[in-house]
Amino acid sequence: MQFFEKTNINFIGLRKFFFIFAILFIVVGLGLVGVLGIDFGIDFTGGSEIAVKFENTIKTDDFRNAILKGGVNADEIKSYGAQNQFLIRTKETGKIGDKIKGIIQTNIPNNNFEILKTDSIGPKVGAELAYQAIIAVVLAFIGMLIYIAFRFKFEYGLGAVVALIHDVITAFIIIVLVQKTGIFALEINQGIVAAMLTVVGYSVNDKVVIFDRIRENTEKSKGIDFHKIVNVSINETLSRTIITGISVMGVLLLMLFTAGPVLQGFVFTMLLGTIIGTYSSIYIASSFVIWFLEKRHKISKDIIKSDSKKTVATA
Repeated sequence: MQFFEKTNINFIGLRKFFFIFAILFIVVGLGLVGVLGIDFGIDFTGGSEIAVKFENTIKTDDFRNAILKGGVNADEIKSYGAQNQFLIRTKETGKIGDKIKGIIQTNIPNNNFEILKTDSIGPKVGAELAYQAIIAVVLAFIGMLIYIAFRFKFEYGLGAVVALIHDVITAFIIIVLVQKTGIFALEINQGIVAAMLTVVGYSVNDKVVIFDRIRENTEKSKGIDFHKIVNVSINETLSRTIITGISVMGVLLLMLFTAGPVLQGFVFTMLLGTIIGTYSSIYIASSFVIWFLEKRHKISKDIIKSDSKKTVATA
């Protein structure tokens, strides 16, 4: 199935613009993250999360005042998912769920409610989970670098890892910004880390497809400028890249609005990672390989002109 046929888009000719854009976005984004702060889930900080659903309408401020009046030292009390649902985050553990239930029965009478979930993790366990999450991400990057370096060449492995780092940091920045604007009830927890690792696997597969086509075209087009070979290869695999991306994003969009708040962070991260991974497969990974080879003087610094007469075969 072909989504595009015989495209001749000058992707490589725009590589400097997209490199500069990616760097500026990451620098500015990380600055905003530093200013706004990050809301980590109890997976990493320790404490308890209690989700409550009321039958009748209740204002967030009234619910917050009732909980604080009951003596719970809550770090955060906010709306959670649907209307009349709230999330309480506190460093208290133990029988905090029963305590919250008693407070609601006393301070908010005549409003039936349901405890949707009660999660508690000790601070020591939270710190260990945070450390293990970092190790998992680092090992994933190293594994991808070794795999691609052996299958192709070192510069390709390095290009893939740089693109994957770009994907993870960019997705992380957007997640924090969405978190702070309250568009979705997100927090950095194990679910989001798991989604990040899944995105790394999906994204590197996308990059391997393009690298494989570059290798094939390099072998059968000796003497052709490497910039043109890369551009042709991206165009040849464009249909596959777009079809795969749309298929995955369609399922994730459906899940995002139907799966509920528990899976929302995981699904949103997957959706975001799929979009960013597709973009970086086209504009970041291969462009970095070109930049790296130019710096090592293995290829010339010729730039593809927009009026190139090179025709492109279909995938």
